[in-house]
Amino acid sequence: MIGPKLTRLIRFGLAGVAGLVVDIGVLTLLIGVLGPVGGRAVSFLCAVLTTWTINRNFAFSGQRSSQSLPVEFARYLASMIVGGVVNWCAYGLALWLLPPGPLVPAIGVGLGSIAGLFVNLTLAQRFVFR
Repeated sequence: MIGPKLTRLIRFGLAGVAGLVVDIGVLTLLIGVLGPVGGRAVSFLCAVLTTWTINRNFAFSGQRSSQSLPVEFARYLASMIVGGVVNWCAYGLALWLLPPGPLVPAIGVGLGSIAGLFVNLTLAQRFVFR
């Protein structure tokens, strides 16, 4: 039997995978137009919106915030920015350290997502969905 903490981690992780797919997809579409940094900024915001929607309805469905949706999203975005800093550092390191190639941006996004996972989960639990 899976405990509630592990269930939440799995659900949060599934939302993160969906966000990762959105992040990589949007980055792939925009990198030629906005470059790796501009494309990643837009893709990150799209991923945050995706994960917030999934997390509030799936991972934290029993712990909704008493705030309005715009306030809840703002708190979620602020929380995810902290994890996003960790995420961006891993992304930047991947772009810097890995040999150039078409998959390097996607690899960087994946590494960043893993690096920010636990920071984001902790902040979501304590700051957004209490």
